[in-house]
Amino acid sequence: MSGGSYNYLCFKDSAQLLSGEADNDLQEMADSLAKLKYANDVAKETQDLLLTIRQDRNRIEVSKKRLEDIWHSLEWWVSNDSSEDDFKESLKKYRGD
Repeated sequence: MSGGSYNYLCFKDSAQLLSGEADNDLQEMADSLAKLKYANDVAKETQDLLLTIRQDRNRIEVSKKRLEDIWHSLEWWVSNDSSEDDFKESLKKYRGD
């Protein structure tokens, strides 16, 4: 019998964990560990990691949403598709001015 029961969760890198592709595997791993009463500490840390990853994804999405107009405006200004005044207007909007 080979490994892979949790889709090789042990080999996932941070980017793969943050992407959400391993959420189900992390939950299944936490659940399996919790069934082993002597591994509750590891189950809890696995569950905490999943919660942290989900919270971080939410925080990233909120920040990205707040910044995307500024990024867009600067990118267009640097590419000569808009002006510095357009960028400053986006900056005012971002700051709530």
